[in-house]
Amino acid sequence: MQLRIGHGYDAHRFAEPSDNRPLILGGIEVPHDRGLLAHSDGDALIHALCDALLGALALGDIGRHFPDTDQAYKNADSANLLVHVMGLIKAQGWSVVNADMTILAQSPKMAPHINKMRARLAELLEVDMGAVNVKASTTEGMGFVGRKEGLETHAVVLLSQ
Repeated sequence: MQLRIGHGYDAHRFAEPSDNRPLILGGIEVPHDRGLLAHSDGDALIHALCDALLGALALGDIGRHFPDTDQAYKNADSANLLVHVMGLIKAQGWSVVNADMTILAQSPKMAPHINKMRARLAELLEVDMGAVNVKASTTEGMGFVGRKEGLETHAVVLLSQ
């Protein structure tokens, strides 16, 4: 059996409340007065997860596969991007063993939404929910996250063949 590990990272700034963008993270809508500025729906957690999956197989990054200069991805549902990445993974004979992700956000509080994110991501990754971990932390008021200007995410995946 072969194993591969991948790491992904993403960060987005919050849009203005007047932009009326929903906050999408982990494939679900999280109640908040501000969504994330992005070419797509701004799901930074799925973006980091896609980068981790692509990185594990040396397939570049999300920007290479879904460039923000391509209008086809304008306001795209990031869950669809993850489905596409999973197709690339499966085409090479790999499968996800587990995924571990971290959201860094001063607000909103993520704890009430974690299990719903885990369930949605497990569905998209085609694994049992027990193979998907999502956790959240603040930055204790430090940096752009602490100033509530945006949030950042990390993802680590293990693939097997």
